[in-house]
Amino acid sequence: MNGRNGESRIGDSINGTGERARDRHALRGRELPKEAKAVPGYLTQQLPEEAARHSSIVAIPFGLQQRPALSAAPHCLQFLPVVKALRAPYTPWFPPCGHPRAFVCAPASAMVAPAVPEIYEEEENIYAAVDARSESLQNLRELGPPDLVYLVKQPKTNAHHQTNSCYNAFSHLDMRVEVKIPGTLESYCIDERGDKRVATEALWLETFLCGILRAYSYADNGGGDAIRKIVGVRRFNPVTNTEMEHKFLDAAERLFFLGRQLSSDPETQVPNTVSNHLTSGLLKYIQTTGRYTSGINLFEKLRTRDVEVSSLLARVLIMADEEVQAVRLMFDALQDVPMDYALLDCQANFCQGKNEGEMALECAKRAVTAAPSEFSTWARLAEVYVGLEQWDLALLTLNSCPMFTYQDKDTPRMPQPSRIMLPILAESMLDEIDEGQPKQGDPHDYVHPSLRRLHAAAYQGTFLKAYNLLTKIAAAIGWDQLLKIRSEVFVMEEEYRVERQQSTSKPTTTPSSASVSDEPNGSSEQENSTSEEGANGTKEEETEHSIEKPEQSMASEVVKSGSEDPDPSHSSYTQFRNKRLCERWLDNLFMVLYEDLRIYTIWRTEMAQYRQQAIEYKKSATEWEILGELAERLHHFDEGIEAYQHCLAIRFSPKAMRGLLKLYEKKNDTRGMLGALIRLIAWQYRWYSEFSPDLLFLIRKLIEDEGAVKVRSIVQATNLPQPVLDLTHQYCQLCATFRSSGSDG
Repeated sequence: MNGRNGESRIGDSINGTGERARDRHALRGRELPKEAKAVPGYLTQQLPEEAARHSSIVAIPFGLQQRPALSAAPHCLQFLPVVKALRAPYTPWFPPCGHPRAFVCAPASAMVAPAVPEIYEEEENIYAAVDARSESLQNLRELGPPDLVYLVKQPKTNAHHQTNSCYNAFSHLDMRVEVKIPGTLESYCIDERGDKRVATEALWLETFLCGILRAYSYADNGGGDAIRKIVGVRRFNPVTNTEMEHKFLDAAERLFFLGRQLSSDPETQVPNTVSNHLTSGLLKYIQTTGRYTSGINLFEKLRTRDVEVSSLLARVLIMADEEVQAVRLMFDALQDVPMDYALLDCQANFCQGKNEGEMALECAKRAVTAAPSEFSTWARLAEVYVGLEQWDLALLTLNSCPMFTYQDKDTPRMPQPSRIMLPILAESMLDEIDEGQPKQGDPHDYVHPSLRRLHAAAYQGTFLKAYNLLTKIAAAIGWDQLLKIRSEVFVMEEEYRVERQQSTSKPTTTPSSASVSDEPNGSSEQENSTSEEGANGTKEEETEHSIEKPEQSMASEVVKSGSEDPDPSHSSYTQFRNKRLCERWLDNLFMVLYEDLRIYTIWRTEMAQYRQQAIEYKKSATEWEILGELAERLHHFDEGIEAYQHCLAIRFSPKAMRGLLKLYEKKNDTRGMLGALIRLIAWQYRWYSEFSPDLLFLIRKLIEDEGAVKVRSIVQATNLPQPVLDLTHQYCQLCATFRSSGSDG
């Protein structure tokens, strides 16, 4: 089992046979000094003869990566694989009952496991990672950090001390298993105060479920942002067969009504029975795998205990194209709970998808009445108004949305490592991905300061959704018309100042409308005029005048309205009688949108001029990536594809390829989608991620639409190395395992 210099290899079994086993953990650790002492005493139990005959033996706690355990499990040696320690994947490995038991797995499947990164600590800071994890427990608010497997070993005496940690977000405990070889095995949990507590069966069940939810919630979407956030995390598919699905859904059913303890998505103000991380994870799993029948059965059982679950059941029925049944269910459920905002929102969404705008409007209005403090209901109402092309009401509704501070996912604060080893999986090696990548010490790509200042790229949560709504309106009616409507529904700062001055000088006289600027935003004609010469010029100062800069609106913080008795001195403000005060955050969104449009206009103008002069338009790969995102945000999809293609011509970028995939999807380009998926899956494996729900969903949808034979044929016909193609075939095989629609032909 020992490699060079007495170090153990990842995945080696530890029964003395030297057999390789698929390691399901990413680990963290370093060697002990030579003088370190090991705890005396060996585990004396032996593996049964039946276990020795299996081609792949893994001694790890019962959990997500299990294979069918032998009936002789009580006789199995209770230990964990001896490997270097790094951060574990977002997958749990603790049992849903009792304490962790070693088990013997059946021969390993054909799935290729990602390579194993290794992170080492300074010799004098042994256990610093475990201590840092313990100290961070009181600050965790979401599903918790990735699992941690920490190993300290003494190569000469072959002594090992391994600590495995997995966060239980239900009870806010860190579940741990310590193994000392030679020595003992101990399972316990650490609370937020750092005190040790007994690990019960109920706590193991909660931990099991939390790990699966983390795997789906924290998985990368293909663009690489989640992978870059924490270095060295291995990600695995937590549910690879129907047997594990049964265990997952059984645990979800037993703990369903505790789900509100898990917090919720950033768009939800207060977690409730149907809006929390558990329900989000269940819906994500059902949508990704297409296991609609399993989801329907689960929510049917839960609905008998609480009628509010009807909204979740209706959503799954709609996913499964059981629309008639879904409509009947929503109608019946609303007879019992007529003001259930989740059901009303589901109804509005369904009607909206059927282009029944007026029906969707009534449902959305009732949902807002039922839950006026929730962002999702207001956002839905704004979407309906956009669909009905009632732009003024859409802006007013957007202005009423309650905005919440974005709460990022829990990430571990790990100590500075002494060294990091990031190996490359041979099967994921692709020249197209590796060539052109910056080497260590190379200067970063040059990015123009104006591109770095595009704040919209950093929006998350409610602000991202609100900005998307604003860009939809701008794309539909144009920037100038948007500014005009804005000035008609909101009080502008200059407008307010002029009215205030006239009211002060002539308190008893109502000013005529002529005293207020006739311009939409209260600005002069000279300010609003655009320079035709500037639009075709190359200088930014000239080009930017082609996009009118929005005037500042009057801040609601400065002037209060609606909730106070009218001030007699303000009775002359007839100009504002039908206007609202714009929230400062929405005002900022207008300024951010203006900056996006300005930079986009400059880019397209320069591109056109360079083409006319037959001159190559040069940008760095990072700049093309930013421009592609910019075009995509502004709904200019063809220009986005062009920018992403320029980026990929310089070097591979997962963000550019993911953007290209998204745009190919809008155009129903099957071959383009599969070409992008093959490269993204290979890149994911390159960075230790076996599983991306978003990529699996797209593969499943392609198989559903085109058939498995056609999809596999297109993949196989691609002129790329066979090991790279096999990684995509694994995704297709997973769809066949779950008997997804189209996988049989």
